[in-house]
Amino acid sequence: MFRTSSLSLLSCYVLLLLRNTHPVASWSTFVVPHTADQDDAPALTAALANFSTNSTILFQKGTTYNIFTPIKFPTLTNVEVVIEGNLTYPTNITAIQNIVASSSYPGAWFDFTGGTNITLQGSTDPNWGWIDGHGQAWWNINQQTNRPHGWAFNHITNGIIRNLKLWKPIGWNFATSGSQDIHIYDNVILAVSDNSSAFPFNTDGFSAGGSNILLESNHVENGDDCVTVGSGAINITVRNSYCANGHGLSIGSLGEGGAVADVENVLFENVAMVNCLYAARFKSWTGGNGLARNITWKNIAFSNVPFPIYVTQNYWDQEDGAKPNSTSVNNTHIEDFLFENFVGTIRDVPYVEGSCVTDPCWYAVTNATGKEVIILDLYPNTTSNILAKDIFAKTETGARVAAMCDPTTISNDVGFVCQDGPFIPTKVGL
Repeated sequence: MFRTSSLSLLSCYVLLLLRNTHPVASWSTFVVPHTADQDDAPALTAALANFSTNSTILFQKGTTYNIFTPIKFPTLTNVEVVIEGNLTYPTNITAIQNIVASSSYPGAWFDFTGGTNITLQGSTDPNWGWIDGHGQAWWNINQQTNRPHGWAFNHITNGIIRNLKLWKPIGWNFATSGSQDIHIYDNVILAVSDNSSAFPFNTDGFSAGGSNILLESNHVENGDDCVTVGSGAINITVRNSYCANGHGLSIGSLGEGGAVADVENVLFENVAMVNCLYAARFKSWTGGNGLARNITWKNIAFSNVPFPIYVTQNYWDQEDGAKPNSTSVNNTHIEDFLFENFVGTIRDVPYVEGSCVTDPCWYAVTNATGKEVIILDLYPNTTSNILAKDIFAKTETGARVAAMCDPTTISNDVGFVCQDGPFIPTKVGL
């Protein structure tokens, strides 16, 4: 009697459990096929509709895939793209230019433009998981027309980019425009030229847009911004990383053509800057509008850097021609900027950085001595609460460290004597 009642009770529990249990979605894996000497992108593109949800898309180890045409991913949900094999762009420059110039070009060679819970994962094997852009051939002939962007990871919610390795990318690498809750870590970008006269122009590492983006433990060697944070970005953290040869940890450029900028809550922390043109950098155009606020650069080690801290509201892009003569009284406003614990050496010996194609060079600062640890190139009544604290620098020649700052453009003690002359910390800067 007791046994029968127990079995009946157990059956009731099982039925109740089944009634309240939702079926578990199955997980699919698609191994990208490879055909020697042919473009592997079309086969993947054709299969994507069947693997856009709860799937792994695998480039398998031991195979070098030919990605001769762009891949545009559909909106994805719960998908991981795993690159354990090697990927190669075309070596034919003209073929790439024709694709980029066409109306069907998606905007990046690898284009993610929407989705939730997406992981883009490379390999920890030092010999596999490389994406070869063959950029050296472009740099050798200074070819800057119709170049492809690399990876667009845009309008993604809850995403991961990890362990990717880019070798000689042609140009711009990663972008996260309009994305939120993204973790980008343990990636390697090596855009380094074998030829001292062939510069890797516009090989920006990470263009951080969107909100709640964490970049950490990344290694970037390139010829432009290591990380750049653009308008519309909020809650961006960059930490524990290494940058070499490029143009710094940058905000902007902002306000081109009078655009209204909005950037806030950005932290750069624990980053090594080696042989870079800049370490910390803010750039906005004269005539811009909007606000950049609560931006911190902290614990920055720099070596052989001409401009360790550079803030300008007079930015211009040499690719757009001569520097504009603007009479606008508008400027992108700056609030709550902190530069804290900078330690390193200033490159104050004669040099010409590889991106210089004008005379004077685009980065030249009128009346600068080349020994400045900090340059604040500002307009009056546009800033509040800028502070440089615990700044420890020496020049390579042994000359005294300098600063450039116009006291009519600041509204607080900036942590050093605001002058064009020796860098002298004030009490709040120590």
